[in-house]
Amino acid sequence: MEPVLYFTRQLHHYAGKILYVNLMGMALVSLLDGIGMLLLIPLLNLTGILGQESGLPSYIRGLDFLAELPLSSGLLIILGSYMVLVTGQILIQRNLSMRDSRLNTGFLNHVRLETYRVLLKANWAFFIRKRKSDLITSMTEELGYVSNGTYTFLQFLTSLVFTVIQIGIAFWLSAKLTLFVLICGLALAFFSRTFIRKSRHHGGRMSELARSYMGGMSDHFNGIKDIKSNRLEGTQEAWMRNWCKQMGEEREAQARVKLDSQLFYKLSAAMLLVFFLYGSVMLFHSEGQSLLVVMLIFSRLWPRFTGIQSNLESMAASIPALKSLRELQREAREAEEQNGTGTEKGNAVPIPLQTGLECRNVSFRYSREGGYALKDIQVRIRPHEMTAIVGRSGAGKSTLVDLLMGMLEPESGEVTMDGQKLTGERILSLRQSMSYVPQDPFLFNGTIRENLRMMLPEADEEQMWEALGQSAAADFVRKLPQGLDTVIGDRGIRLSGGERQRLVLARALLRQPLILVLDEATSALDTENETKIQQVLESLKGRLTLIVIAHRLSTIRSADQVIVLDQGRVVQQGGYLQLAEEQAGLFSRMLGKQAKDTPVAAIG
Repeated sequence: MEPVLYFTRQLHHYAGKILYVNLMGMALVSLLDGIGMLLLIPLLNLTGILGQESGLPSYIRGLDFLAELPLSSGLLIILGSYMVLVTGQILIQRNLSMRDSRLNTGFLNHVRLETYRVLLKANWAFFIRKRKSDLITSMTEELGYVSNGTYTFLQFLTSLVFTVIQIGIAFWLSAKLTLFVLICGLALAFFSRTFIRKSRHHGGRMSELARSYMGGMSDHFNGIKDIKSNRLEGTQEAWMRNWCKQMGEEREAQARVKLDSQLFYKLSAAMLLVFFLYGSVMLFHSEGQSLLVVMLIFSRLWPRFTGIQSNLESMAASIPALKSLRELQREAREAEEQNGTGTEKGNAVPIPLQTGLECRNVSFRYSREGGYALKDIQVRIRPHEMTAIVGRSGAGKSTLVDLLMGMLEPESGEVTMDGQKLTGERILSLRQSMSYVPQDPFLFNGTIRENLRMMLPEADEEQMWEALGQSAAADFVRKLPQGLDTVIGDRGIRLSGGERQRLVLARALLRQPLILVLDEATSALDTENETKIQQVLESLKGRLTLIVIAHRLSTIRSADQVIVLDQGRVVQQGGYLQLAEEQAGLFSRMLGKQAKDTPVAAIG
């Protein structure tokens, strides 16, 4: 129950006094409902319908004038009064239900925004540890459980309010009979704990299956080209068939628990009703009016017990998802970057590099148990120059760039910007000065115009075409049917790999950065477009700082500095021609292999 209580406290913090107003309204509805029950039997008795001549309770004696009226008139007044009470109760309850619905929707959006905000503030190391599909599940499936769990908890509180008031009224009418119902209800609650435990267990299994499904679908559609080209459809269909079988079995088990619970309570209600009526007549000697009171007490209180049980089972099924979402929020907060580097720009402004970015004896590893991704790195990125980072696969190239961008923190040593340690506001300033072009282009299913404006919302067409021209993308965009308004599909699937990378490069240049980082950004380009990109890089040299992770070494011929990594260490550092002439060096061997058209993996 702790995760439910946590999010309920969040709901209290979000809703404030509105929550109390709603609960008080529910208490009023319950009171009106109780008054209706309290008045109906004595008033009917007053008219003589029940054939009882017993005295009236003290709370009803002020209405004994109704006994002098004709039966039709008295009955009309009685039933009319009852209808007024019921109508008032229904209208108040409708208003409260609408308020609850708005409150529930608002709270769900509040939790969604809060979770998204803490995720955006988390550092890069947090996302390295997490599976993307698990994060998506938390922001979709598990948020639904938050809504269901908190709303069910409110219903549970409302049922308690109703029940307490109804029990109080029922005790007033008949203490012995009410106590009998109450004891039976508590006994059944004790024996029905197994249904709550089973609901929680199946809720956990459903949460696991939801994560498995989201992860599988994400992997399958990301790799659909490999699946189709390698004839893996059968394997994937078998995975889906197995998942469907597990989901079917779990849903059936959930339904069985729910139906068993309902069966248990219905049979128990029938048996108790039999004992109840027998005891009322034989033990308590109830007749006429008293027997009707007994029936009303049973009919009012028993559904409250079953409703509370149903609420508890529903909350138990929600607990695993609520626990998972709360744990995600906790981990994201613990991984929050310093000084709000996640979502707020604050006072950070682009700052031109003066002396450059530098790694001073930096070592880094992704886990304490693993080996070092980088060890004793001593490099300097000079301003207004082009620095290329090369090496074999797994050499640590991308890790080094992540450290230089402040995405990761070194385990030892320090990264500096113009001689000052790269932390807090300086990271913000660095990122405000920088554009990053990843190896895997990030494009969403929209138009080219929308994808470009993601980087600079206020950009006009002239700025867009200038950036497209710089990235050698203007020609192919002009040939598209709708030009800038062409929809490019999910992840830009309607474009070729080279076109996607050039479009992402254009988006980076649209921002007019002071530092441009390219992670294998030219690997998918043909020779002609690679030459154009080289010309763009040449034109940018001296105007901004370029950091290039390169696979195709021909792209970096004009680099002012080449850093060669191998097994997490800097093994060579110098100019392109200088390193090319060092025959015993790794860089020279890599050049030789590429000259013979032997692919060299250079993705670090």
